[in-house]
Amino acid sequence: MKILVSKLKIVVPILIVFGWLAGCTSHPDEEQIKALEEAKAAAQSAEQTLASKKQEASTLESQCAAKKAELEKVKAEKDLVLQRLEAKKAGK
Repeated sequence: MKILVSKLKIVVPILIVFGWLAGCTSHPDEEQIKALEEAKAAAQSAEQTLASKKQEASTLESQCAAKKAELEKVKAEKDLVLQRLEAKKAGK
């Protein structure tokens, strides 16, 4: 009887471990596949949003550069008008 109990103490844990290992598969179940697909869709959406925002940022930067160039042109024109006004006042 003692031999049977001692063998059971060894065999039962081994069977439990093998049973546990057999229950663990390397293949994902449907819930994991669905979660993976949702994650992929979210990643694609985020990448598309990022690309869109980068394009928008590029457009805004070019518009900003154009406005700065226009501002410099207007400032130069203003300075020229002020110089002519001062020259006209000095000439009187």
